Amino acid sequence: MHIVFFGDQHLDSLGGAQVSMRLQREFLERAGHTVTVVAPRMRASRGSATRPSENPAYVDLPSMPITVDREYSMSWPGRGTDRFLDRAMTRRPAVDLVHVQADFWGAFIGHRYAARHGIPVVHTMHNRVDVGLAAVTPLHRPVLGILNAWRRTALRGVGETVAGSDGWAFLRGLAAGASAVTAPSTHFARRLEQHDVFDTVDVVWNGIDDDLRDATLAAAPAQREPGRPRFVWLGRMSPEKRLLPFLEAFVASGVDAELDIIGGGAQRAAAEKIVAGRAGVRFAGRLTYAQTLAHIAAADALVQTSIGFETQGMTPFEAATLGTPSVICDPDIAAELGGGLWAVPDAGATATGREREARRADALAETLRRAASDIVAGTAPIPVPEVAEAFRQSSRTAAMIRVYERVLAGR
Repeated sequence: MHIVFFGDQHLDSLGGAQVSMRLQREFLERAGHTVTVVAPRMRASRGSATRPSENPAYVDLPSMPITVDREYSMSWPGRGTDRFLDRAMTRRPAVDLVHVQADFWGAFIGHRYAARHGIPVVHTMHNRVDVGLAAVTPLHRPVLGILNAWRRTALRGVGETVAGSDGWAFLRGLAAGASAVTAPSTHFARRLEQHDVFDTVDVVWNGIDDDLRDATLAAAPAQREPGRPRFVWLGRMSPEKRLLPFLEAFVASGVDAELDIIGGGAQRAAAEKIVAGRAGVRFAGRLTYAQTLAHIAAADALVQTSIGFETQGMTPFEAATLGTPSVICDPDIAAELGGGLWAVPDAGATATGREREARRADALAETLRRAASDIVAGTAPIPVPEVAEAFRQSSRTAAMIRVYERVLAGR
């Protein structure tokens, strides 16, 4: 098969969806398939604004930066982009399937391409659009209205007739052009079905590189090295990830522990200010995938702090696969993991505004103290072995290929 991936962001940029798509491409190619990745050209310094990626699997679309650090870009879903893409694809094998793994311009461009050429679409929903926007702007409702209007304009003939102005209407409009919809977790798949985004959503977890997992475990010490409890937090430093509330809770907890913070983003300066002068807190910046996994394996616990935003939350699954338990704020992710974690009580469920955040901070601080105590005592929870095995990318790719084959057989 020749499968074409469409993403909102270049796969060399920071993000869980990008990590997942890189792995999917690699393991599909190992299985004998051809994958082309279509996404906006990176504008950051490690990318290039004047020439395409050197990786022949990529088609880099004309783009414009959309963040101050130039990490993320967008491509306009219009006729100019359509013509650019069609010219680029004439130099590649005939396409069997389009796999859209985007939520905005990448989704529009992918569905437009598939509709022009009569190619079936599998759409993976990676994003709780409503929650994500609510986390970054108080104007999320009018923004969602604008997004739905944009969707109807960009996807004429595909999903333009889908009414509504909220996040679920937006996702319903995207799914209207798909032959199958997948989600990276059971809880998100069920929500998509409950909100009539798609009748039956296939659950296909994102995975971890089999070989790199084995190599990381082989390099890790057989016994825990002595010292203070070691926590690790990683991700994009933006409001929906709740890094700043976590650091405030970490300081308030008073735990005698080390903390590595991996990643980058607009909130880094604010984050550094919160923990300024505190010994044992290190900002590692952006690391390679292999370096990140090594940090997770070396930690006593990973901390996952977003609530309601993640459609899977890859980092706790990566940690579980490497034998590292997690402190989990999101009850849906805790339920999906099934064990091997410290669940933070949702103490703010019945409150609003500042009171809710204050209760959540207190609950997180108390859970961090409990986790540190368990680590020192040698009684930390152990991740569920079945989760570790099911998270291997080879098994996830096999599951996705079955979806592809079903779609192609039903044409």
